Amino acid sequence: MGKDVIIACDFNSKQEVLNFLDKFEDRKPFVKIGMELFYAEGPAIVKEIKARGHKVFLDLKLHDIPNTVKSAMAVLSNLDVDMCNIHASGTIPMMEAAIEGLTRQDGTRPLLIAVTQLTSTSEERMKADLLINEPIDKVVMHYAKNTKTAGLDGVVCSPLESQTVHNACGKDFYTVTPGIRFADGDVGDQSRITTPEKAKQLGSDYIVVGRPITRADDPVAAYNRCINEFVD
Repeated sequence: MGKDVIIACDFNSKQEVLNFLDKFEDRKPFVKIGMELFYAEGPAIVKEIKARGHKVFLDLKLHDIPNTVKSAMAVLSNLDVDMCNIHASGTIPMMEAAIEGLTRQDGTRPLLIAVTQLTSTSEERMKADLLINEPIDKVVMHYAKNTKTAGLDGVVCSPLESQTVHNACGKDFYTVTPGIRFADGDVGDQSRITTPEKAKQLGSDYIVVGRPITRADDPVAAYNRCINEFVD
């Protein structure tokens, strides 16, 4: 897979998401299905969006004991998604169990990535709320190295951390980066953010873009702007 823009389809109903995707007519953007839509509509919405020809990143961020994660991943592997994720803070054994569960009998599996620290987490909140007193950059790199050790394909991280992750874990280790805003757009609730163009310069492999596209007056134009800045 090359660089791509993933649209975060954070809707709460089948009709909303399908109406949104209909705006793109014959184009089939890579989409992220997160907790809101998955919990509202269940596995059927994943199958329907896949049947329409879209690549799907199933963003459920599993984090539980290894056996539970393994069993859940075995179920998710049957949905034929292209990418899914877990929390790196679940430890290396949990991440290894996730790969084991996700891998089908023929040896194939979706890309599996791990969340290092959420882009809404600042260093101040990490220290105050989580009692993690190391600098956030050091924590992210430690989690990324653990993810690589466990055999996963990459991490979700801030675009500001992409180059450092690649330096630590290699060019083939994917960085999937939310926290993307246009230079003239609203920051919202994100802390560690940048623009599509800057994310490209920093080495992100995929950018995940939600509200700047889904809430734009012209979502297709906003998507095209992301493609032009990040891919082309």
